[in-house]
Amino acid sequence: MQTDDQATCQKTDLSKSPGTFCVLVGVTGSVAALKLPLLVSQLLQLSGVDVRVVTTEHAKHFYNPADVPVKIYSDQEEWKLWTQRSDPVLHIELRRWADLLVIAPLDANTLGKIANGICDNLLTCVVRAWDTSRPLLFCPAMNTAMWLHPITAQQVSKLKEFGYVEIPCIAKKLVCGDEGKGAMAEVSTIVSIVKQYLPGSDESM
Repeated sequence: MQTDDQATCQKTDLSKSPGTFCVLVGVTGSVAALKLPLLVSQLLQLSGVDVRVVTTEHAKHFYNPADVPVKIYSDQEEWKLWTQRSDPVLHIELRRWADLLVIAPLDANTLGKIANGICDNLLTCVVRAWDTSRPLLFCPAMNTAMWLHPITAQQVSKLKEFGYVEIPCIAKKLVCGDEGKGAMAEVSTIVSIVKQYLPGSDESM
């Protein structure tokens, strides 16, 4: 006889193998979302790691889903999945599945939402429901002028107060042509930090 957990896994494609470390990648509407395929591919190279992606609608503008070799969940899946009271709630199922959440890139808009507890899409609902005993890493990415706005430092500080871990942005020439701080950390840096949280890692935090 099929259990409720088995039925949920079939509906959500969120089965979890013993010994697997599950990484959920959140992607938001920054041009740095172009790097999503590379980030996912490099995470999958880590031993024992499984990956899923949660995307905002605006992030979809910057990458081709066909280039991302894992399941991508969006707002549409959340509402399609739940049709009656007994159906699973996707943002809760994703929160249960993931051992670690990394938001890369985290744009200015979603940074502001998370800092203020707003949960109006699938990704921000996952964050609002997140188990804070598990690591949540965030990688800010925005135009330099947006990064330098006084409210940005306040919002980043608020996320740190929640226990989330910042992977700081870097200075470079941005796609918009401006030069300065605000670019997402290099993919290699993000993967290296995620690696520190894997079970058995010598650098495990």
